Amino acid sequence: MARTCGYDRAMAAHTRWRPPVWAQDLLLAVFVAFLQVQGTQRVATQEDFDRLTTFGLYAHAVLLVLSGLSLAVRRRWPYPVFAIEATASVMYYGSGYPDGPNWLGVFVALYTVTAYGDERRVWIVRGGLATLVGGWVLAAFLYPPDIGWLAFRIGTAIMAAVLGESMRMRRVIAAEAQERADRAERTREEEARRRVDAERLHIAREVHDTVAHAIAVINVQAGVTAHVLDKRPEQVRETLLTIEQTSARALRELRATLGVLRDTEDGRAPAPGLDRVEELAGLAREAGLDVKVEMAAPPHELPAAVDRAAYRIVQESITNVIRHAGPARVTVEVAYESSDLRIRVADDGSGCDGTSGAGRGIEGMRERCALLGGDLTAGPRASSGFEVSARLPLESA
Repeated sequence: MARTCGYDRAMAAHTRWRPPVWAQDLLLAVFVAFLQVQGTQRVATQEDFDRLTTFGLYAHAVLLVLSGLSLAVRRRWPYPVFAIEATASVMYYGSGYPDGPNWLGVFVALYTVTAYGDERRVWIVRGGLATLVGGWVLAAFLYPPDIGWLAFRIGTAIMAAVLGESMRMRRVIAAEAQERADRAERTREEEARRRVDAERLHIAREVHDTVAHAIAVINVQAGVTAHVLDKRPEQVRETLLTIEQTSARALRELRATLGVLRDTEDGRAPAPGLDRVEELAGLAREAGLDVKVEMAAPPHELPAAVDRAAYRIVQESITNVIRHAGPARVTVEVAYESSDLRIRVADDGSGCDGTSGAGRGIEGMRERCALLGGDLTAGPRASSGFEVSARLPLESA
């Protein structure tokens, strides 16, 4: 661990003290100019210099220096720099100046064009390389150099172009990999947010259905208690017992629902299903409703999601009757078709069943059905009262 930390600090220090790009290119330009001048003086013989005139003696040095220093702006203007280097190289050899490492600037410029150029680089490199090689060959006929040196220049020029393209592809691949990683990270974050939102909505529905039903029953029973407290005090005990049982049941369901926010251990109370519809009907009867349940036996074990959604739809529908319809007769029908579960809850009350106002009961039931691929309709009946009809597919669930 200590060695790793030390290496990280060393790399950070190296990155921190690295000179800017323009300074790196300037240093490279000065270094190439120096190598071209000094290398030519080392390689060339005295006879090569004796053949030059005074103008040629200074001109060849100027070409070597300028071709090297022009590399200082190679990344900003890669194509003009390559044109300058190629022109200087052909002029140099076409003038019969002493041979030497005066090809360094050309190769760096050729590498820069292929590595940092835009979409035009392929045609510019091909045309420029063909022109450059043609100029070298023409100069070889005018001032016959060593054929080995000519072949070396041509081969190295091609290698410089290939190396530049390879570096460009590496940068492109690295950029695409980084983009894919960023996109994957964004996708993971969006998926995590989507899952959190879905879980939050699911918990909100469960809490709403549990609390709304319990509060509606408790509200009715509390009103009955206040009404009969003086006239028939013997009934107070029954209504208070109903309030106690309803609140205890609601608390158990809330603990089971909110338990997913604390841990994932088993042992929580199972989610309520259609097997508890009679229990719902009993509570509704105690709240003053005349409830009739017609429930067919399931052809096979219901999927847990369908069973839970069906129970919540029946619960929310009965809750709406208690809250809005007043004393009424309620019919709860649960039937099975070839691939669907059908639910119908109808009443003959005189009030509206929560289709207006701020209540979210009908909307929540529709969302439950839509999540399972089903549908729900709710509205006033032709004669009187309100009806909720839901279809939940069994296969897709």
